[in-house]
Amino acid sequence: MIREFEGKNKDEAIKNALESLGLSEDEVEIEVVESVKSGFLFRGGKVKIRVHYGEEVEIGDKIADFLLGLFERMRIEAEVELRNVEDNKYEMDIKSPESGIVIGKQGKTLEAIQLITNIVASKYGSDGVKVILDIEDYRKRRERNIERVARRVASQVRRTKGSRLLEPMNPFERRIVHTTLSKYEDIETISEGEGLYKQVRILYRGKQHY
Repeated sequence: MIREFEGKNKDEAIKNALESLGLSEDEVEIEVVESVKSGFLFRGGKVKIRVHYGEEVEIGDKIADFLLGLFERMRIEAEVELRNVEDNKYEMDIKSPESGIVIGKQGKTLEAIQLITNIVASKYGSDGVKVILDIEDYRKRRERNIERVARRVASQVRRTKGSRLLEPMNPFERRIVHTTLSKYEDIETISEGEGLYKQVRILYRGKQHY
């Protein structure tokens, strides 16, 4: 379950939450969702936290334990924590001094670890648990980079009135390309290939007349 609480600072917000729920800090996962510092323009600070407890925390702990065991077998030093839960989607944050190894070339190692984790996590809960893994905000950085590349290649295609094929991408990454260029009336995107990793072809289709 999820509930939100407020306080003048994080410690007070946590105290209010634990007293209201009758739980200890070990039984909850806490996420800061808003923080307003005190100052000249404000009479006082305010911190809003989102508290996950019950089955969500239990499942999050199971996912974290599995990942820690996996990293131990891989001989990788890492910490894992639950970042957020929404609609049975568990976002897990990984911290490791060996982040490059965890991510792998073009994020393929991270994708493989996420796939394995999802297979295991599907046995937790009854409503289809989905796990999203991230490390050092890699996914956000990767998403922004894909958007930049898509726009740059679209501009090249527009100048040459031809087509270009992008590197192989997973379904999530291909969706970023399709979405980013969906508003370009003279550009079309098509996924080509078989299997999980396909390529997106960006091609010029000319101005549309209605």
